[in-house]
Amino acid sequence: MRPQALLFLLLTLLTMSAAAQHTNPQPVSCAQFIAWTAGGMSSQRLDRLARERGLAFPLDVATSNALLEAGVEPTLLQGLRTIASGVITTDLGKVADCPAPAVHASALVQQKKYLEAQSILQKLITADPNNPSLHFAMGYVHQQQEDWDEASDSYETARTLMPGLSDIHSRLAYLLYRSEDSDGAIAEARTALSIDPGNAEAFRFLGLGFYANRQYQPAVHAFRESLTRQPNNADVYYDLAITLRDQGDVDAAAAAYRKAISLNPRLWEAHNNLGMLLHDLRSYDGAIAEYLEAKRLAPQESAVRNNLGNTYCDKGDYENAIIEFRELFRMDSSWQRGHTCLARALMSRRDYEAAIAELRLAILQNPTSPDDHRYLGQALLLAHRQEEAIRELRLTVQLDPDSPLAHHYLAIAFFNSEDFTAAETEFRQALRLQPTASNHYYLSACLTNLGRYDAALAELETAARLEPAKDLYRTRKQELLRLMKASKSAGH
Repeated sequence: MRPQALLFLLLTLLTMSAAAQHTNPQPVSCAQFIAWTAGGMSSQRLDRLARERGLAFPLDVATSNALLEAGVEPTLLQGLRTIASGVITTDLGKVADCPAPAVHASALVQQKKYLEAQSILQKLITADPNNPSLHFAMGYVHQQQEDWDEASDSYETARTLMPGLSDIHSRLAYLLYRSEDSDGAIAEARTALSIDPGNAEAFRFLGLGFYANRQYQPAVHAFRESLTRQPNNADVYYDLAITLRDQGDVDAAAAAYRKAISLNPRLWEAHNNLGMLLHDLRSYDGAIAEYLEAKRLAPQESAVRNNLGNTYCDKGDYENAIIEFRELFRMDSSWQRGHTCLARALMSRRDYEAAIAELRLAILQNPTSPDDHRYLGQALLLAHRQEEAIRELRLTVQLDPDSPLAHHYLAIAFFNSEDFTAAETEFRQALRLQPTASNHYYLSACLTNLGRYDAALAELETAARLEPAKDLYRTRKQELLRLMKASKSAGH
Protein backbone atom coordinates (compact mmCIF):
# COMPACT_ATOMS: atom_id res chain seq x y z
CA MET A 1 0.00 0.00 0.00
CA ARG A 2 1.30 3.47 -0.93
CA PRO A 3 2.30 5.74 2.00
CA GLN A 4 -0.30 8.35 0.96
CA ALA A 5 -3.05 5.75 0.94
CA LEU A 6 -1.94 4.40 4.32
CA LEU A 7 -1.97 7.90 5.80
CA PHE A 8 -5.47 8.52 4.40
CA LEU A 9 -6.68 5.24 5.90
CA LEU A 10 -5.21 6.08 9.30
CA LEU A 11 -6.80 9.54 9.29
CA THR A 12 -10.13 8.05 8.25
CA LEU A 13 -10.01 5.47 11.05
CA LEU A 14 -9.07 8.15 13.56
CA THR A 15 -12.00 10.35 12.45
CA MET A 16 -14.37 7.37 12.61
CA SER A 17 -13.09 6.53 16.11
CA ALA A 18 -13.65 10.11 17.27
CA ALA A 19 -17.11 10.19 15.76
CA ALA A 20 -17.98 6.89 17.39
CA GLN A 21 -16.86 8.12 20.78
CA HIS A 22 -18.85 11.32 20.36
CA THR A 23 -22.08 9.75 19.09
CA ASN A 24 -21.99 6.86 21.56
CA PRO A 25 -20.13 8.13 24.62
CA GLN A 26 -19.66 5.87 27.61
CA PRO A 27 -21.10 6.85 31.01
CA VAL A 28 -18.68 8.77 33.18
CA SER A 29 -16.87 6.81 35.88
CA CYS A 30 -16.00 8.30 39.26
CA ALA A 31 -12.28 8.06 38.49
CA GLN A 32 -12.84 9.86 35.19
CA PHE A 33 -14.94 12.56 36.84
CA ILE A 34 -12.23 13.20 39.43
CA ALA A 35 -9.51 13.32 36.77
CA TRP A 36 -11.51 15.88 34.78
CA THR A 37 -11.97 17.92 37.96
CA ALA A 38 -8.21 17.78 38.51
CA GLY A 39 -7.85 18.82 34.87
CA GLY A 40 -9.56 22.13 35.54
CA MET A 41 -12.91 21.51 33.87
CA SER A 42 -15.51 24.01 35.06
CA SER A 43 -18.48 22.88 37.14
CA GLN A 44 -20.81 23.89 34.33
CA ARG A 45 -18.85 21.78 31.84
CA LEU A 46 -18.69 18.77 34.17
CA ASP A 47 -22.42 18.96 34.79
CA ARG A 48 -23.12 19.05 31.05
CA LEU A 49 -20.87 16.07 30.29
CA ALA A 50 -22.46 14.09 33.13
CA ARG A 51 -25.97 14.82 31.82
CA GLU A 52 -25.05 13.98 28.23
CA ARG A 53 -23.20 10.76 29.04
CA GLY A 54 -24.75 9.64 32.30
CA LEU A 55 -22.91 8.39 35.37
CA ALA A 56 -21.51 4.90 35.83
CA PHE A 57 -21.54 5.16 39.63
CA PRO A 58 -24.03 5.83 42.42
CA LEU A 59 -23.71 8.87 44.67
CA ASP A 60 -23.63 7.23 48.06
CA VAL A 61 -22.17 8.95 51.12
CA ALA A 62 -18.63 7.65 50.55
CA THR A 63 -18.61 8.68 46.88
CA SER A 64 -20.06 12.11 47.67
CA ASN A 65 -17.38 12.69 50.28
CA ALA A 66 -14.67 11.62 47.84
CA LEU A 67 -15.95 14.03 45.19
CA LEU A 68 -16.14 16.89 47.68
CA GLU A 69 -12.60 16.16 48.83
CA ALA A 70 -11.48 16.19 45.19
CA GLY A 71 -12.80 19.73 44.83
CA VAL A 72 -16.22 19.17 43.25
CA GLU A 73 -18.46 22.07 44.22
CA PRO A 74 -21.43 21.23 46.48
CA THR A 75 -23.89 22.78 44.01
CA LEU A 76 -22.55 20.55 41.23
CA LEU A 77 -22.76 17.52 43.49
CA GLN A 78 -26.40 18.31 44.23
CA GLY A 79 -27.15 18.41 40.51
CA LEU A 80 -25.36 15.11 39.99
CA ARG A 81 -27.71 13.38 42.43
CA THR A 82 -30.59 13.59 39.94
CA ILE A 83 -28.39 11.97 37.28
CA ALA A 84 -27.08 9.23 39.59
CA SER A 85 -30.48 8.33 41.01
CA GLY A 86 -31.05 5.76 38.28
CA VAL A 87 -27.70 3.97 38.66
CA ILE A 88 -28.21 0.34 39.73
CA THR A 89 -26.27 -0.48 42.89
CA THR A 90 -27.14 -4.16 43.39
CA ASP A 91 -24.38 -5.23 41.02
CA LEU A 92 -20.99 -4.97 42.74
CA GLY A 93 -19.58 -3.82 39.41
CA LYS A 94 -21.57 -0.63 39.76
CA VAL A 95 -19.97 0.34 43.05
CA ALA A 96 -18.10 3.61 42.60
CA ASP A 97 -14.35 3.38 42.00
CA CYS A 98 -12.97 6.72 43.25
CA PRO A 99 -9.23 6.06 43.69
CA ALA A 100 -7.94 7.77 46.81
CA PRO A 101 -4.67 8.89 45.11
CA ALA A 102 -6.66 10.57 42.32
CA VAL A 103 -8.88 12.27 44.90
CA HIS A 104 -5.79 13.51 46.73
CA ALA A 105 -4.18 14.75 43.48
CA SER A 106 -7.32 16.67 42.57
CA ALA A 107 -7.50 18.23 46.04
CA LEU A 108 -3.87 19.35 45.68
CA VAL A 109 -4.70 20.96 42.33
CA GLN A 110 -7.49 22.97 43.97
CA GLN A 111 -4.92 24.13 46.55
CA LYS A 112 -2.51 25.07 43.72
CA LYS A 113 0.03 22.55 45.00
CA TYR A 114 0.88 21.47 41.49
CA LEU A 115 4.22 19.78 42.05
CA GLU A 116 2.73 17.46 44.67
CA ALA A 117 -0.24 16.73 42.42
CA GLN A 118 2.10 16.05 39.52
CA SER A 119 4.01 13.45 41.54
CA ILE A 120 0.82 11.54 42.36
CA LEU A 121 -0.54 11.75 38.82
CA GLN A 122 2.74 10.44 37.41
CA LYS A 123 2.45 7.33 39.57
CA LEU A 124 -1.15 6.82 38.46
CA ILE A 125 -0.15 7.19 34.79
CA THR A 126 2.72 4.72 35.22
CA ALA A 127 0.22 2.20 36.56
CA ASP A 128 -2.40 3.01 33.88
CA PRO A 129 -0.59 4.55 30.86
CA ASN A 130 -3.60 4.33 28.52
CA ASN A 131 -5.92 6.39 30.71
CA PRO A 132 -6.70 9.56 28.71
CA SER A 133 -8.32 11.34 31.66
CA LEU A 134 -5.13 11.07 33.71
CA HIS A 135 -3.08 12.50 30.83
CA PHE A 136 -5.64 15.31 30.54
CA ALA A 137 -5.24 16.12 34.24
CA MET A 138 -1.46 15.99 33.92
CA GLY A 139 -1.63 18.40 30.98
CA TYR A 140 -3.52 20.90 33.12
CA VAL A 141 -1.02 20.56 35.99
CA HIS A 142 1.86 21.27 33.58
CA GLN A 143 -0.12 24.14 32.08
CA GLN A 144 -0.63 25.77 35.48
CA GLN A 145 3.13 25.62 36.04
CA GLU A 146 3.72 27.10 32.56
CA ASP A 147 5.54 23.95 31.48
CA TRP A 148 4.12 24.38 28.00
CA ASP A 149 5.98 21.60 26.17
CA GLU A 150 5.14 19.02 28.83
CA ALA A 151 1.51 20.18 28.84
CA SER A 152 1.34 19.79 25.08
CA ASP A 153 2.80 16.27 25.26
CA SER A 154 0.24 15.25 27.89
CA TYR A 155 -2.71 16.69 25.98
CA GLU A 156 -1.54 15.12 22.72
CA THR A 157 -1.31 11.73 24.42
CA ALA A 158 -4.83 12.25 25.79
CA ARG A 159 -6.05 13.19 22.29
CA THR A 160 -4.54 10.03 20.80
CA LEU A 161 -6.23 7.88 23.45
CA MET A 162 -9.57 9.75 23.35
CA PRO A 163 -9.87 11.83 20.15
CA GLY A 164 -13.60 12.33 20.65
CA LEU A 165 -13.33 14.49 23.79
CA SER A 166 -13.81 18.10 22.71
CA ASP A 167 -12.05 19.47 25.81
CA ILE A 168 -8.69 17.98 24.86
CA HIS A 169 -8.78 19.74 21.48
CA SER A 170 -9.74 23.04 23.11
CA ARG A 171 -6.79 22.80 25.53
CA LEU A 172 -4.43 22.14 22.64
CA ALA A 173 -5.93 25.18 20.91
CA TYR A 174 -4.95 27.27 23.92
CA LEU A 175 -1.38 25.95 23.91
CA LEU A 176 -1.07 26.70 20.19
CA TYR A 177 -2.30 30.24 20.87
CA ARG A 178 0.31 30.56 23.62
CA SER A 179 3.03 29.43 21.22
CA GLU A 180 1.87 32.09 18.71
CA ASP A 181 0.53 29.52 16.25
CA SER A 182 -2.80 31.30 15.91
CA ASP A 183 -3.87 29.42 12.77
CA GLY A 184 -3.21 26.11 14.52
CA ALA A 185 -5.19 27.33 17.53
CA ILE A 186 -8.15 28.23 15.32
CA ALA A 187 -8.02 24.84 13.60
CA GLU A 188 -7.85 22.91 16.88
CA ALA A 189 -10.68 24.96 18.42
CA ARG A 190 -12.81 24.31 15.36
CA THR A 191 -12.13 20.59 15.73
CA ALA A 192 -13.30 20.83 19.33
CA LEU A 193 -16.48 22.58 18.24
CA SER A 194 -17.12 20.08 15.46
CA ILE A 195 -17.18 17.41 18.17
CA ASP A 196 -19.20 19.49 20.63
CA PRO A 197 -20.71 22.80 19.43
CA GLY A 198 -21.68 23.56 23.04
CA ASN A 199 -18.13 23.70 24.41
CA ALA A 200 -17.79 27.21 25.84
CA GLU A 201 -14.05 26.82 26.43
CA ALA A 202 -13.48 25.94 22.77
CA PHE A 203 -15.30 29.11 21.68
CA ARG A 204 -13.07 31.11 24.04
CA PHE A 205 -9.88 29.68 22.57
CA LEU A 206 -11.24 30.13 19.06
CA GLY A 207 -11.69 33.79 19.99
CA LEU A 208 -8.12 34.02 21.24
CA GLY A 209 -6.86 32.59 17.95
CA PHE A 210 -8.83 35.16 15.97
CA TYR A 211 -7.61 37.92 18.31
CA ALA A 212 -3.99 36.91 17.72
CA ASN A 213 -4.65 37.23 13.98
CA ARG A 214 -6.18 40.68 14.57
CA GLN A 215 -9.51 39.39 13.31
CA TYR A 216 -11.35 41.33 15.97
CA GLN A 217 -14.94 40.93 14.78
CA PRO A 218 -14.77 37.10 14.55
CA ALA A 219 -13.01 37.11 17.94
CA VAL A 220 -15.79 39.16 19.53
CA HIS A 221 -18.37 36.79 18.02
CA ALA A 222 -16.55 33.73 19.38
CA PHE A 223 -16.26 35.25 22.88
CA ARG A 224 -19.97 36.09 22.87
CA GLU A 225 -20.79 32.52 21.80
CA SER A 226 -18.71 31.30 24.75
CA LEU A 227 -20.60 33.61 27.12
CA THR A 228 -23.93 32.41 25.76
CA ARG A 229 -23.00 28.93 26.96
CA GLN A 230 -21.15 29.99 30.12
CA PRO A 231 -22.43 33.46 31.03
CA ASN A 232 -20.57 33.87 34.33
CA ASN A 233 -17.01 33.39 33.10
CA ALA A 234 -15.04 36.47 34.16
CA ASP A 235 -11.99 35.42 32.10
CA VAL A 236 -13.98 35.48 28.87
CA TYR A 237 -15.32 38.95 29.64
CA TYR A 238 -11.70 39.99 30.24
CA ASP A 239 -10.63 38.58 26.84
CA LEU A 240 -13.63 40.26 25.23
CA ALA A 241 -12.70 43.60 26.80
CA ILE A 242 -9.14 43.45 25.44
CA THR A 243 -10.47 42.68 21.96
CA LEU A 244 -13.04 45.49 22.07
CA ARG A 245 -10.34 47.88 23.27
CA ASP A 246 -8.04 46.99 20.38
CA GLN A 247 -10.99 47.25 18.02
CA GLY A 248 -11.48 50.83 19.23
CA ASP A 249 -14.79 50.34 21.05
CA VAL A 250 -13.68 51.94 24.31
CA ASP A 251 -17.09 52.14 25.99
CA ALA A 252 -17.90 48.49 25.31
CA ALA A 253 -14.42 47.49 26.50
CA ALA A 254 -14.88 49.36 29.78
CA ALA A 255 -18.28 47.69 30.28
CA ALA A 256 -16.74 44.24 29.66
CA TYR A 257 -13.91 44.92 32.14
CA ARG A 258 -16.48 46.00 34.74
CA LYS A 259 -18.54 42.86 34.09
CA ALA A 260 -15.43 40.72 34.57
CA ILE A 261 -14.75 42.50 37.86
CA SER A 262 -18.35 42.05 39.04
CA LEU A 263 -18.04 38.30 38.40
CA ASN A 264 -14.56 38.03 39.92
CA PRO A 265 -13.65 41.06 42.06
CA ARG A 266 -10.21 39.53 42.67
CA LEU A 267 -9.26 39.61 38.98
CA TRP A 268 -6.49 42.17 39.37
CA GLU A 269 -5.67 42.09 35.66
CA ALA A 270 -9.13 43.48 34.86
CA HIS A 271 -8.68 46.30 37.40
CA ASN A 272 -5.27 47.08 35.91
CA ASN A 273 -6.47 47.08 32.31
CA LEU A 274 -9.54 49.15 33.15
CA GLY A 275 -7.14 51.58 34.80
CA MET A 276 -5.10 51.82 31.58
CA LEU A 277 -8.28 52.44 29.60
CA LEU A 278 -9.39 55.23 31.94
CA HIS A 279 -5.88 56.71 31.89
CA ASP A 280 -6.00 56.92 28.10
CA LEU A 281 -9.32 58.75 28.47
CA ARG A 282 -7.63 61.14 30.95
CA SER A 283 -9.98 60.00 33.68
CA TYR A 284 -7.07 59.96 36.09
CA ASP A 285 -9.02 59.60 39.35
CA GLY A 286 -10.92 56.60 38.00
CA ALA A 287 -7.69 55.05 36.74
CA ILE A 288 -6.00 55.57 40.10
CA ALA A 289 -8.91 53.90 41.92
CA GLU A 290 -8.58 50.82 39.68
CA TYR A 291 -4.80 50.66 40.03
CA LEU A 292 -5.05 50.93 43.82
CA GLU A 293 -7.43 47.97 43.87
CA ALA A 294 -5.15 46.00 41.54
CA LYS A 295 -2.21 46.81 43.81
CA ARG A 296 -4.16 45.65 46.86
CA LEU A 297 -4.96 42.35 45.14
CA ALA A 298 -1.52 41.83 43.60
CA PRO A 299 1.00 43.84 45.65
CA GLN A 300 4.00 42.18 44.00
CA GLU A 301 2.99 43.07 40.42
CA SER A 302 5.49 45.67 39.28
CA ALA A 303 3.46 46.70 36.23
CA VAL A 304 0.56 47.82 38.41
CA ARG A 305 2.76 50.10 40.52
CA ASN A 306 4.40 51.44 37.36
CA ASN A 307 1.01 52.27 35.85
CA LEU A 308 -0.15 53.88 39.09
CA GLY A 309 3.00 56.00 39.31
CA ASN A 310 2.63 57.14 35.69
CA THR A 311 -0.98 58.15 36.30
CA TYR A 312 -0.05 60.16 39.38
CA CYS A 313 2.63 61.82 37.25
CA ASP A 314 0.26 62.68 34.40
CA LYS A 315 -2.28 63.99 36.89
CA GLY A 316 0.40 66.27 38.36
CA ASP A 317 0.34 64.51 41.75
CA TYR A 318 4.12 64.31 41.87
CA GLU A 319 4.47 63.52 45.56
CA ASN A 320 2.43 60.32 45.24
CA ALA A 321 4.28 59.50 42.02
CA ILE A 322 7.61 59.70 43.89
CA ILE A 323 6.29 57.47 46.69
CA GLU A 324 4.97 54.90 44.22
CA PHE A 325 8.11 54.67 42.10
CA ARG A 326 10.43 54.48 45.09
CA GLU A 327 8.33 51.62 46.46
CA LEU A 328 8.47 49.96 43.05
CA PHE A 329 12.26 50.19 42.74
CA ARG A 330 12.74 48.96 46.31
CA MET A 331 10.52 45.99 45.58
CA ASP A 332 11.91 45.23 42.12
CA SER A 333 15.40 46.63 41.55
CA SER A 334 15.51 45.13 38.04
CA TRP A 335 12.41 47.00 36.87
CA GLN A 336 13.42 49.11 33.88
CA ARG A 337 10.52 51.53 33.38
CA GLY A 338 9.36 54.56 35.33
CA HIS A 339 12.67 56.39 35.70
CA THR A 340 11.58 59.17 33.34
CA CYS A 341 8.34 59.77 35.18
CA LEU A 342 10.12 59.74 38.54
CA ALA A 343 12.60 62.27 37.16
CA ARG A 344 9.76 64.56 36.10
CA ALA A 345 8.32 64.33 39.60
CA LEU A 346 11.72 65.09 41.16
CA MET A 347 12.11 68.10 38.85
CA SER A 348 8.85 69.46 40.25
CA ARG A 349 10.63 69.43 43.63
CA ARG A 350 13.61 71.16 42.02
CA ASP A 351 15.70 68.16 42.95
CA TYR A 352 17.52 68.33 39.65
CA GLU A 353 20.53 66.20 40.55
CA ALA A 354 18.30 63.28 41.59
CA ALA A 355 16.26 63.75 38.41
CA ILE A 356 19.45 63.68 36.32
CA ALA A 357 20.47 60.38 37.94
CA GLU A 358 17.06 58.84 37.11
CA LEU A 359 17.20 60.06 33.52
CA ARG A 360 20.67 58.60 33.04
CA LEU A 361 19.23 55.24 34.14
CA ALA A 362 16.38 55.64 31.66
CA ILE A 363 18.83 56.38 28.84
CA LEU A 364 21.02 53.45 29.83
CA GLN A 365 18.01 51.21 29.30
CA ASN A 366 16.83 52.98 26.13
CA PRO A 367 19.75 54.88 24.55
CA THR A 368 17.82 56.03 21.47
CA SER A 369 14.85 57.57 23.26
CA PRO A 370 14.68 61.25 22.17
CA ASP A 371 12.25 62.11 24.98
CA ASP A 372 14.61 60.83 27.66
CA HIS A 373 17.54 62.76 26.19
CA ARG A 374 15.36 65.89 26.02
CA TYR A 375 14.23 65.55 29.63
CA LEU A 376 17.86 65.08 30.65
CA GLY A 377 18.81 68.19 28.67
CA GLN A 378 16.08 70.16 30.44
CA ALA A 379 17.22 68.94 33.85
CA LEU A 380 20.82 69.85 33.06
CA LEU A 381 19.67 73.31 31.97
CA LEU A 382 17.87 73.81 35.26
CA ALA A 383 20.96 72.60 37.12
CA HIS A 384 22.99 75.24 35.21
CA ARG A 385 25.13 72.59 33.52
CA GLN A 386 25.02 74.30 30.13
CA GLU A 387 27.66 72.37 28.19
CA GLU A 388 26.20 69.00 29.17
CA ALA A 389 22.73 70.29 28.35
CA ILE A 390 23.84 71.38 24.86
CA ARG A 391 25.39 67.96 24.26
CA GLU A 392 22.19 66.12 25.27
CA LEU A 393 19.88 68.43 23.36
CA ARG A 394 21.98 68.23 20.20
CA LEU A 395 21.64 64.45 20.43
CA THR A 396 17.90 64.87 20.92
CA VAL A 397 17.63 66.91 17.72
CA GLN A 398 19.63 64.25 15.86
CA LEU A 399 17.33 61.51 17.14
CA ASP A 400 14.14 63.50 16.46
CA PRO A 401 14.75 66.40 14.08
CA ASP A 402 11.02 67.17 13.85
CA SER A 403 10.58 67.78 17.56
CA PRO A 404 9.79 71.47 18.21
CA LEU A 405 10.56 71.00 21.90
CA ALA A 406 14.03 69.60 21.16
CA HIS A 407 14.88 72.64 19.00
CA HIS A 408 13.35 75.00 21.57
CA TYR A 409 15.37 73.70 24.51
CA LEU A 410 18.56 73.50 22.49
CA ALA A 411 17.96 77.15 21.57
CA ILE A 412 17.51 77.98 25.27
CA ALA A 413 20.82 76.24 26.04
CA PHE A 414 22.60 78.26 23.34
CA PHE A 415 20.92 81.43 24.58
CA ASN A 416 22.09 80.80 28.16
CA SER A 417 25.60 80.28 26.80
CA GLU A 418 25.25 83.61 24.91
CA ASP A 419 25.66 81.93 21.52
CA PHE A 420 22.78 83.98 20.13
CA THR A 421 23.39 83.13 16.47
CA ALA A 422 23.07 79.39 17.15
CA ALA A 423 20.08 80.12 19.39
CA GLU A 424 18.35 82.04 16.56
CA THR A 425 18.79 79.07 14.19
CA GLU A 426 17.19 76.68 16.67
CA PHE A 427 14.35 79.06 17.60
CA ARG A 428 13.50 79.41 13.92
CA GLN A 429 13.44 75.61 13.57
CA ALA A 430 11.11 75.40 16.57
CA LEU A 431 8.86 78.09 15.01
CA ARG A 432 8.78 76.25 11.69
CA LEU A 433 7.54 73.13 13.45
CA GLN A 434 5.33 74.86 16.03
CA PRO A 435 4.45 78.52 15.32
CA THR A 436 3.32 79.38 18.85
CA ALA A 437 3.28 82.75 20.58
CA SER A 438 5.87 81.43 23.03
CA ASN A 439 8.34 80.57 20.27
CA HIS A 440 7.88 83.99 18.66
CA TYR A 441 8.53 85.58 22.06
CA TYR A 442 11.75 83.63 22.65
CA LEU A 443 12.99 84.40 19.13
CA SER A 444 12.31 88.08 19.84
CA ALA A 445 14.51 87.90 22.95
CA CYS A 446 17.28 86.32 20.92
CA LEU A 447 17.04 88.95 18.18
CA THR A 448 17.08 91.71 20.79
CA ASN A 449 20.40 90.40 22.10
CA LEU A 450 21.71 90.38 18.53
CA GLY A 451 20.73 94.07 18.23
CA ARG A 452 18.16 93.40 15.50
CA TYR A 453 15.42 95.42 17.15
CA ASP A 454 13.02 95.79 14.21
CA ALA A 455 12.93 92.02 13.65
CA ALA A 456 12.54 91.50 17.40
CA LEU A 457 9.60 93.92 17.48
CA ALA A 458 7.90 92.07 14.62
CA GLU A 459 8.19 88.78 16.54
CA LEU A 460 6.72 90.37 19.68
CA GLU A 461 3.81 91.81 17.71
CA THR A 462 3.11 88.36 16.24
CA ALA A 463 3.20 86.81 19.73
CA ALA A 464 0.78 89.49 21.04
CA ARG A 465 -1.56 88.89 18.10
CA LEU A 466 -1.60 85.12 18.73
CA GLU A 467 -2.24 85.54 22.47
CA PRO A 468 -3.88 88.96 22.92
CA ALA A 469 -4.83 88.27 26.55
CA LYS A 470 -1.22 87.82 27.65
CA ASP A 471 0.15 91.04 29.18
CA LEU A 472 3.75 89.84 29.08
CA TYR A 473 4.08 90.40 25.33
CA ARG A 474 2.71 93.96 25.49
CA THR A 475 5.02 94.75 28.44
CA ARG A 476 8.08 93.45 26.57
CA LYS A 477 6.99 95.38 23.48
CA GLN A 478 6.94 98.63 25.46
CA GLU A 479 10.37 97.83 26.92
CA LEU A 480 11.73 97.11 23.45
CA LEU A 481 10.28 100.34 22.05
CA ARG A 482 12.01 102.29 24.84
CA LEU A 483 15.25 100.48 24.08
CA MET A 484 14.90 101.27 20.38
CA LYS A 485 14.23 104.95 21.20
CA ALA A 486 17.25 105.10 23.49
CA SER A 487 19.39 103.46 20.83
CA LYS A 488 18.33 105.99 18.23
CA SER A 489 18.99 108.88 20.65
CA ALA A 490 22.45 107.54 21.37
CA GLY A 491 23.09 107.23 17.64
CA HIS A 492 22.30 110.92 17.11
